[in-house]
Amino acid sequence: MNAIVGSPRIGQWYSRGDKGENFVVTAIDEQEGTIEIQSFDGDLDELDLSVWSALPLEFAEEPEDWTGPVEVEPDDLGYAETEMTPTDWSEPLQPLKAGKEAWEDTSPDDEGDPLGEGAPAEEPIGDNPTSSAKL
Repeated sequence: MNAIVGSPRIGQWYSRGDKGENFVVTAIDEQEGTIEIQSFDGDLDELDLSVWSALPLEFAEEPEDWTGPVEVEPDDLGYAETEMTPTDWSEPLQPLKAGKEAWEDTSPDDEGDPLGEGAPAEEPIGDNPTSSAKL
């Protein structure tokens, strides 16, 4: 029996301080005096009951990703299908907003013409040959 965690329990996860790995106890063979463990990455190992008491062990949480030690196909997980279809590629991710750029003047236009076309209202200059030309 280990002083910190006690006797091994099947299905319990432990953290091994000297190696920094987590494992779960999968079987205990009292007749042989062994404990079968499986690390998160799937490696199987066997420990003697006498070695168990000397190991620096602590209780550990069960990993959220339970698929680590198990060979599972993504289709077997029951997740929703994530493949993209041609329709997915043709639709926008989100509506685009036509905003002003940082370099654009965001102050209101007071110099615009009465029609709001953005050109200032000016009188033609008299000495301009194109303004006095008759068409």
